[in-house]
Amino acid sequence: MALTTAPGATRRPGRPAPPPRQTAARRAGLGRKVRDNLTGHTFLIGAVACFAVFSWYPMVRGVVMSFQRTRRGETTWVGWDNYTRIMADPSFWTAWKNTFVFTGLALVLGYAVPFFVAILLNELRHAKGYLRVLVYLPVMLPPASALFLFKFYAYDPSEAGLFNAVLTALGLPTSEWMQSPTMTMPAMVLASTWMNMGGAVLIYLAALQNIPGELYEAAEIDGAGVWRRIVHVTIPQTRLILALLAMLQIVATMQLFIEPLILANGAGTQDSATSVAYLIYQHGFFQNDLNGAAALGVIMLVVLAGFSAVYVRLTARQD
Repeated sequence: MALTTAPGATRRPGRPAPPPRQTAARRAGLGRKVRDNLTGHTFLIGAVACFAVFSWYPMVRGVVMSFQRTRRGETTWVGWDNYTRIMADPSFWTAWKNTFVFTGLALVLGYAVPFFVAILLNELRHAKGYLRVLVYLPVMLPPASALFLFKFYAYDPSEAGLFNAVLTALGLPTSEWMQSPTMTMPAMVLASTWMNMGGAVLIYLAALQNIPGELYEAAEIDGAGVWRRIVHVTIPQTRLILALLAMLQIVATMQLFIEPLILANGAGTQDSATSVAYLIYQHGFFQNDLNGAAALGVIMLVVLAGFSAVYVRLTARQD
């Protein structure tokens, strides 16, 4: 039976079928994309699973525990009781004061020293590789070993200690270092800076080597000295790296733990070394108060998240 078309109507021809070779090529490309995506997602699933098990779940579990109380195997919801109980402890405010003091001193010493050491190494013409290894060497030492070295060799309160021997040779009065409430924080900042500055120095060196040399030549032609070149060329060109490492420095120093644990045997003289992280350790492992430790951890998480939010807001405005 023949098909007829109504008068005035146009007949649209159907789309021709693609050649068999083109169809096979499309199918092969689609299969290749599926295999590539499957491989990538397989690796991604492993990383997400590790984060979920070892990072996200403990964080969520800690938040839940901070609103609970466990006694003799029975868990009950207590709301904000753990937070009010922790804040009523005088050690809570002492720990926060010590932590902020340590962070402030670390920003003055531990943040500035690596930057100027990197500038010095960048300006040297000879033995660059040897000096870089020498600066990075403390980072390769286990932190506990480095701190025990400071405790029993450098900070020995007798004249046999390294720092006291230097002070005696210069005719200056010696110090009790970790036994002195006023010297505890500066001593811990000095040891922490020595241990951790190598990584920051290498990052700064990489940033400094990306600064165009024409900028320094133009500054020298204008009569700028070393300090003016640092202020007007080096610092503006490394602004993003400086801001990033400042944020990382704050986050790392706010989690002060191993320095007071080893150098000051925990709390230190007159609680001069008690930090928030060490107070969490005390509540969790000495007082068997896991719920109070969880509440302290949540408070620290909120404080660090606040610092991070301020950093993101400031950097977004600068960009």
